[in-house]
Amino acid sequence: MKVIAVIPARYASTRFPAKLMQDLGGKSVILRTYEATLQTGLFQDVFVVTDSDLIYDEITTHHGKAIMSVKNHESGSDRIAEAVEHMDVDIVVNVQGDEPFIDKDSLEKIIELYGADTEKKIDLVSLMREITDENDIQNPNNVKVITDQNGFALYFSRSVIPYKRDKEVAVKYFQHIGVYAFRKEALMDFYRLPMCTLEAAEKLEQLRYLEYGKKIRMIQTSHVGIGIDTPEDLERARKFFS
Repeated sequence: MKVIAVIPARYASTRFPAKLMQDLGGKSVILRTYEATLQTGLFQDVFVVTDSDLIYDEITTHHGKAIMSVKNHESGSDRIAEAVEHMDVDIVVNVQGDEPFIDKDSLEKIIELYGADTEKKIDLVSLMREITDENDIQNPNNVKVITDQNGFALYFSRSVIPYKRDKEVAVKYFQHIGVYAFRKEALMDFYRLPMCTLEAAEKLEQLRYLEYGKKIRMIQTSHVGIGIDTPEDLERARKFFS
């Protein structure tokens, strides 16, 4: 089973332009992420896929591997799919370029899950963590996920799911952590299939997989990463790094 990691790296960002090129302990955020992914030792290869000459040069001048996107893409899955379309790989792990503090334990669990899936019932694997704070639960920027009894995702939403009509029922709420591992066939299907209503409404690409019948296996984690979406996040990351 050949497993690679791909880091989609778009230069433009609505909330924090050029965030991937910001300094983090003497190196750029994207270079830190690339090197941390390599250092896990879990992957046969690691690539950064980007639409930016600046990011491409940042990785390659430090002896890393980078791929320039040919097309414009709406999602990270699309960008990754274009890059790996002609590669001989089995599992593609999407590592977020703005999260340089890699959770190796969770990535190991993902790969082990695929190794045990001899009947290939799993199309994607992703992560979730329990949230208990009411503000976190209500926040539409925190994507929630519900699963069946076997750990497969039933639905993702920015809304509160499940809706607790009966206040006496004890339910747990889980936030989706945006780390994905795809079987290559599922990723290529996503790339070729059009967006449907649920994805368009919620602006969540994972819903396209569900709408077309793909099986997403969730793994619970307690890891809380530091995603760099704002200048304030960058300052937190700098303090954590130092």
